[in-house]
Amino acid sequence: MANFVDKLAWLLVVDGRLLSTRSKGKDTFYIPGGKRESGESDEQALRREIREELTVELVPESIVHAGTFEAQAHGKAEGVVVRMTCYWADYVGELAPGAEIEEIVWLDYGGREDSSPVDKLIFDLLRQRGDL
Repeated sequence: MANFVDKLAWLLVVDGRLLSTRSKGKDTFYIPGGKRESGESDEQALRREIREELTVELVPESIVHAGTFEAQAHGKAEGVVVRMTCYWADYVGELAPGAEIEEIVWLDYGGREDSSPVDKLIFDLLRQRGDL
């Protein structure tokens, strides 16, 4: 059985572009989010990660499951799979890089190539839906 990396991610699309981030020292873009800490629910982990990475608060009652995606984990040994559970949500505050984030970007479908394998699946779905 494969090893899984359990991650949560926030999908925000504005004007046909997806919010993405680049961590310090990295050359790949990632949809914002991260790993849960022990005992956290999806909502708790997602809200904490977004607060740490982007300095905004997700509106709890607006959080809606968008899908769960699996792919080879970027930068990990072959066979390590990331399982990314994605949510739509509204937010309050002003987006700004926090924690380990170097850059916040808005990517159209062309940004897919500079993103992690699991993010590419999400780009494809969003394009299919007509969001990108």
